[in-house]
Amino acid sequence: MNLRQLRQFVTLAETGNFHRTAELLHMAQPPLSVSVRKLEEELGSRLFERHSTGVRLTAEGQAMLPEAHLALFHAERCRQAVADAREGLGGLLRLGIIGSATYALLPELIPSVRARYPQIELELSEATSTEILDGLLARRFDVGFVRYPVLHPEPFELLPMDRDDFVLAVSAHGPLAKRHAIALSEAAGEPFIMYPQDKVPGLSALALLRCQLSGFSPRVAQEAMQVQTIMSLVAAGLGVGLVAGVARLVVPPGVKCLALTDNPPGFKVGIALARRAGEASRLVERFIEHAMGFSSVPRPGPDMDQTGL
Repeated sequence: MNLRQLRQFVTLAETGNFHRTAELLHMAQPPLSVSVRKLEEELGSRLFERHSTGVRLTAEGQAMLPEAHLALFHAERCRQAVADAREGLGGLLRLGIIGSATYALLPELIPSVRARYPQIELELSEATSTEILDGLLARRFDVGFVRYPVLHPEPFELLPMDRDDFVLAVSAHGPLAKRHAIALSEAAGEPFIMYPQDKVPGLSALALLRCQLSGFSPRVAQEAMQVQTIMSLVAAGLGVGLVAGVARLVVPPGVKCLALTDNPPGFKVGIALARRAGEASRLVERFIEHAMGFSSVPRPGPDMDQTGL
């Protein structure tokens, strides 16, 4: 039994006439009769009763008809799924995301993607930038939203989505909370809650570099990977922390974020889309084309530094 025979069976059941069925299927009547007979022989039952004006379904044929319709429907779904995947209109897209991408960027982007490409299935996994980049190389992810810039951009294509500045998270109950802005150099004597170098090396390097550009090396009191953990430790009075400005959207009670007045020219942090360099996937390309409509940063030219470090 094959799809061609099922299509012939369904059409013949609907028309009740071999001649009309042959016309609709653009074939001669004798091959159609032979094909239907072979199908009946394979199934071991007569599917049609022949009479002078045409055919009608037997009980066995009536039992088969809805299943044949269903089989043809799923066959068409398979064909369409392949076509959608080929054109980048459907299929599974595995996204690695950093936590801070969920504050503002993804709540706008993801509903828009779902509305425009309803056949694309999005699988989102939260991870650190390092884990996402490793996952891209290992093909666990197709695209990633990572903290930008990164230390080793060579195996990847990186497309900045936004640019941000560090802000200083301080305890809302400490003396610094009286300020709305501060030069980072003024906080040189404070204990810092920093990012662990072995877990988030890029962000750790950026935070350390930012302190050094303000003339000091921070005294590290605690380490934490996630922004929310850093803010919880800040609220507990264990120190101050450098976090991306977008974190202002999720400041917990007991924390205040101060703008930095001594930002070095050109020093920025942000979020970038990352993909494996040199690979062409229409699905990934469509997603990136759509996502870049939400970017506040022009696409980098060939001479743009992708590390920023």
